[in-house]
Amino acid sequence: MNYKIINMKVFGDERGKLVSLESKKNIPFDIKRVYYIFDTLPQEERGKHAHKNLEQIIVAMDGSCKFVLDDGKEKKEIWLNRPDVGLYIGKNMWREMNHFSYGCKLMVLASEYYDEKEYIRNYDEFLRSLK
Repeated sequence: MNYKIINMKVFGDERGKLVSLESKKNIPFDIKRVYYIFDTLPQEERGKHAHKNLEQIIVAMDGSCKFVLDDGKEKKEIWLNRPDVGLYIGKNMWREMNHFSYGCKLMVLASEYYDEKEYIRNYDEFLRSLK
């Protein structure tokens, strides 16, 4: 499966904590886009798509949610619930997000600019694209 958990180095003292995100250092690609997701209600689901070439790192800045990752052969469930842990999702991975806590805030770092043609939004099409 084309994913991994990235434990970010935390710097801190009595004033608080800081995590630095740097392209080609602790982020394995050049960052071309940053966006965030918030105010998603617990019963809602998001995602339900794959990307042909896009790589992402997702960080739960506040709260938690569950990711279901699928490479067409197996599925993995991953909970994000810490601002010092990133979920790397590589190319050709179907993702679904659910079980959002109230106030969950996700930050997403992407390797490419937004391009609707990059998305695969139909699961059967996703499976066909893997062959």
